[in-house]
Amino acid sequence: MHLPAKAWQSVHMANVAITYFSGRGHTRKMAQTIADALGTEDCAARLIDVMQMTQMDWQAMEAADAILFGAPTYMGSVAAEFKGFMDASSDIWSNQLWADKIAGGFSVATFPGGDKLVALQQLNTFAMQHGMIWVGQDQIGAPVDADQPGINQSGVWLGLAATTVRDKEQLISEGDIETARRFGKRIARAVRRWSV
Repeated sequence: MHLPAKAWQSVHMANVAITYFSGRGHTRKMAQTIADALGTEDCAARLIDVMQMTQMDWQAMEAADAILFGAPTYMGSVAAEFKGFMDASSDIWSNQLWADKIAGGFSVATFPGGDKLVALQQLNTFAMQHGMIWVGQDQIGAPVDADQPGINQSGVWLGLAATTVRDKEQLISEGDIETARRFGKRIARAVRRWSV
């Protein structure tokens, strides 16, 4: 049966689990921004802090259409706390319970380069081991597109990358926040397109 797009959307509301670790609040702010953007796209988002996980969180990831993974980049790698979560998923991996789910990743570091790409590569490899379908970044900012100052400032395409700012209330630049919003909307489009 073929359903018009609006009818299909009413049949299934996409669910996205955003699993993250945040040391000083930066990664949490990115996760919340992505969740807010998903909400504007009629997607239900569940924030899961790996330091406070329950059995219900594991079940929510199994039921989700997409799982996003977020961790700060510490010493050229994902934070150890997030790596602990990755290792704890080995039974899920052996049964491929997350296979064919949409996946994506995000990281934040102190420097514009900051080896965030290494952390995103780790998250990508983790998702690939689980048989997931990775969605990267699609935003081209300045200087290539002068009308998009501050967008994708790190120039990273594998996932969402942000740089910390010294203002402890702001945590992340407005450009990186806007890039996170757009990343959330991209995930929503991918979930609608490829999930049933």
